[in-house]
Amino acid sequence: MGLVLTTVNMKGGVGKTTLTVNLAACLAKNQKKRVLVLDLDAQISATLSLIAPHEFATLRKNRKTISYLIDKIVQPNVARKFSTSDLIYRSVCNLEGLDLLPGDIELYDEYIVSENLHKQALADDELSFNQVWSGFEELLINSILEPVVNDYDFILLDCAPGYNLLTRSGLVASDFYLLPARPEPLSLVGIQLLERRIAKLKKNHDVDNKLNLLGIVFILSGGVFSGRYYQQVMQRVEQDFSPEAVFKNRIPMDVNVAKAVDSFTPVVLDSPNSAGSKAFFQLDKEFIDKIASFKLN
Repeated sequence: MGLVLTTVNMKGGVGKTTLTVNLAACLAKNQKKRVLVLDLDAQISATLSLIAPHEFATLRKNRKTISYLIDKIVQPNVARKFSTSDLIYRSVCNLEGLDLLPGDIELYDEYIVSENLHKQALADDELSFNQVWSGFEELLINSILEPVVNDYDFILLDCAPGYNLLTRSGLVASDFYLLPARPEPLSLVGIQLLERRIAKLKKNHDVDNKLNLLGIVFILSGGVFSGRYYQQVMQRVEQDFSPEAVFKNRIPMDVNVAKAVDSFTPVVLDSPNSAGSKAFFQLDKEFIDKIASFKLN
């Protein structure tokens, strides 16, 4: 069975999508793993980091995005012809082993979800609305992944900033989560807020044997990890968690990352000799080692 990982932070602009797509590409190219990227962000950044806008427009026109699968669960009485496997875009960026389940700019209707769950709660005297909602959180992403989870070594979920329904459902379905962060105070606040919520989520859904923090990955735009201030911030994180909870390899982003986005391709494929790409290659190796150490324990 494949391992499911969520890339998440309460704060936006910390490099979630950059980490997700480049790690996925490294795993497929360097480790020869079968990898699926699942885009759970309405900004569709992961989708547009792997396929061109005109390709996405065609997929959306044909309803071959994740919103179709979400709607299938929200409104199960409506007949559907596509399954999860039918909607997967295979060998994106011409890389065998790297697949994408495209996101959508309109993922679900919050009113319909709330109305349906409210009706379920009213129909069952033994269940409160919170219990029904919690059950739906557990069902949603698990149901989408269940038909294909054995087809992959890794499934990486790219989440929106914050802590919405899809993020919570993605976390409940995950074996591990990754925390990308900038070495700056607001990014660290995002980590602290998220950790509190994940602790509560694990308790509510009884997933203590899953949903482990694989590690915090520091990403810095436009420079390297030098200077006393950056070092102090990163040391604070290691004190709050542990040195083992922080990836040793850090990503000094460069201009090639932005250029790669313009090409709808991860930088590790678009500019493999760049500083950012080389850092991702090292992170990929550390990632595999961390997974192996968890399995041994």
